[in-house]
Amino acid sequence: MSRLLATLALAVSAIAAPALAQEAGLTGRWRTSAENGVVAIERCGDNFCGRLKDAKPLRADPDQRDVRNRNAELRTRKLKDLTVLANFSGGPKSWSGGPLYDPETGQGASTGTLTLVDDDTLAVRGCIAPLLCRTQTWKRVR
Repeated sequence: MSRLLATLALAVSAIAAPALAQEAGLTGRWRTSAENGVVAIERCGDNFCGRLKDAKPLRADPDQRDVRNRNAELRTRKLKDLTVLANFSGGPKSWSGGPLYDPETGQGASTGTLTLVDDDTLAVRGCIAPLLCRTQTWKRVR
């Protein structure tokens, strides 16, 4: 009986290990290429999302609002903890999803990809159309 339980535990850990490794590669805090920002990428249900945790404007005014948003109705929402990446799935090195939002410019992208270049480098690509894309390089915060 104990041998059966040990075998079952080993099988469960073998199945769970790749999923945990995949999640560990993407999750964490990432320094953006703009405004010295920090985005925390985490599980949001079955997918991954990213929320703005820090940026130069937030250090000057923690109550900073989304004043550059093209949608006037959204300009009063707070930047702190604003979701800037949503609905990303895939892995272990590349995830796709969207939308993405850049509070510095007020522009969004309907789709995008997150590519883990190495353990500490993430390529974040947002596209508003198939050939109209922009990529930023983010570095992991240690």
